[in-house]
Amino acid sequence: MEGQDEQPLREASTEPIVTSGGSEVVPRVLPGEPQNLSDVDAFRLLLEMKLKRRQERPELPRTVTELVAEDGSRVYVVGTAHFSDDSKKDVAKTIREVQPDVVVVELCQYRVSMLKMDERTLLREAKEISLEKLQQAVRQNGVMSGLMQMLLLKVSAHITEQLGMAPGGEFREAFKEASKVPFCKFHLGDRPIPVTFKRAIAALSFWQKIKLAWGLCFLSDPISKDDVERCKQKDLLEQMMAEMIGEFPDLHRTIVSERDIYLTYMLRQAARRLELPRASDAEPRKCVPSVVVGVVGMGHVPGIEKNWTTDLNIQEIMTVPPPSVSSRVSWLAVKATFLGLLGYGLYWMGRRASSLVLSLPAAQYCLQRASEAWPHK
Repeated sequence: MEGQDEQPLREASTEPIVTSGGSEVVPRVLPGEPQNLSDVDAFRLLLEMKLKRRQERPELPRTVTELVAEDGSRVYVVGTAHFSDDSKKDVAKTIREVQPDVVVVELCQYRVSMLKMDERTLLREAKEISLEKLQQAVRQNGVMSGLMQMLLLKVSAHITEQLGMAPGGEFREAFKEASKVPFCKFHLGDRPIPVTFKRAIAALSFWQKIKLAWGLCFLSDPISKDDVERCKQKDLLEQMMAEMIGEFPDLHRTIVSERDIYLTYMLRQAARRLELPRASDAEPRKCVPSVVVGVVGMGHVPGIEKNWTTDLNIQEIMTVPPPSVSSRVSWLAVKATFLGLLGYGLYWMGRRASSLVLSLPAAQYCLQRASEAWPHK
C-alpha cells in the first residue's frame, strides 16, 4: 500500500542488554517498519537519529567527569551519592544529553536484582535483616565474610531507616534511561561482592576485625538528607576517606582502591570503537568512537581518573588469599573461648536451676519423705 510505503521509520524501543563485559552492539528493529528497508539501512537511519539527538557540547552536571580513550571514545563518569534524589536527576540528564552506546553501573551480578525491584520493596528488604539472610550470606561468603556483609547491611538499613529512601536509585534511573536510547547496552561494572568481602576480611588482622565489627554494631548516629548531599562535594568525601584510611588502610585498599581498578578496567572495555554494519562484504569496514556513561559512587571517581591511563592487571585483585597462620590461630582461640564460656554458662545455669528446684516446698517435702523411707543402718 502506498500509505504504508510512506510510513516514517520509528525508533527502536530497546530493553538494555545487561552484561558484565564489553561486546558488540546488536541492532534490534521493531516489527512494523517499512519492508523495503534492509536491516543495515534501518540500523543506519536509527543511528543517524541517535547521533542527531547526541549533543556536541552537552551541558552536564558538575558531578560528571569526562575521560577520553586512546581511540577517541568518550566516557562520562557520573559521581553519585547512593541515597540521593539529585544523583538520580544527574544520571538521567547525562544519558539524555550524550545518548550513550553503553551504560556501565557500579553493580555486580549479585546485586542486579535491585534494578527491577520497586522502591517500596527495596525499602522493606533493606530494613529486614533476618536469620535466613544471615545464613545465605554465610553460605555464599564464609563465616567471617558473611557476618561482615550482614554488619554492612545493617549500616545500609540504618541509613535507609533514617532517610526513608532505598539505596541504588541512581542505578535504577540509569537502567530506565538506557532503555530509551536506541542500541544502548547496559553493563555491570563492579567486582563480584563475594570476592570483595573475602579479600577485605583476609586483609584485616584479627583485632581489626573485632574493632570494625564493634564500630558497625553500635552505629546509630542520625543522618540527614543534607549530610548525604554534602557527600557529592569532593573535598568533604576525600576528608571522610582519609579518616577511614588512617584507621583501616587495608580495608580501604580492598573495598575502594581495588574496585577503582576494576571499574576503570570495565569502563575501558566498554569504551571501544563501534563497527558499523555493512551492506555487503565488499564494503570497507567503518568504525566510530563510542560514547559511554559510567554511574559510580563519588568516592570512586578520583581513583578512576588516576587509573585511566595506566596499565591494569585485574587478575591479581580477583584472587582470594588464604587466611594467615595468625588469623587461623586467633579464630581457633575465639572458638575455644566461646565454647568454654558456653559450657561454663550451662554448668552455672544447671546448678542454679537445681538449687531453685530443691528450695521449693514440694521438693523439700519429697526429700524428707524419701529420707524417712530410706532404711537407716
